[in-house]
Amino acid sequence: MAEHAEGSIEIHATPREIMAVVADFESYPEWVGNLDEVEVVERDRRGRASVVAFKLRTPLMSAEYTLAYRYAPREAGVSWTYQAGTLQDLSGSYDLEPSQDATRVTRVTYRLDVELGMPLPGLVKRQAARQIVRSALNDLKRRVESG
Repeated sequence: MAEHAEGSIEIHATPREIMAVVADFESYPEWVGNLDEVEVVERDRRGRASVVAFKLRTPLMSAEYTLAYRYAPREAGVSWTYQAGTLQDLSGSYDLEPSQDATRVTRVTYRLDVELGMPLPGLVKRQAARQIVRSALNDLKRRVESG
């Protein structure tokens, strides 16, 4: 059974600025922990990555997987689904909600459903999913706000 985790963070940037970082998959190894390699396999008609292959290594495991991406209109986020690889399942999304005032603050919500396909206690799987979400949001905030 897939573990679900989600979290939110406020980033001092516009949705367009955040999506520019999220969609720049080739630079992920520079700022995403444990990620060794990324390859954009396919692009959509607008030139955005639509199928991306990843290789990662953690203390618990190594994994290779390919995800398919769908972009929300008006820079409102992106979602992904599992295509192939060594995991059993992986899907999620970044949802971006700009502030309603004049500040350049965007609330980013990260949702993740992951099934590693390896025998681990449920508590360990839940903690791992929560840690992935926390790290993803903090790493994204640091990358976007550092310019």
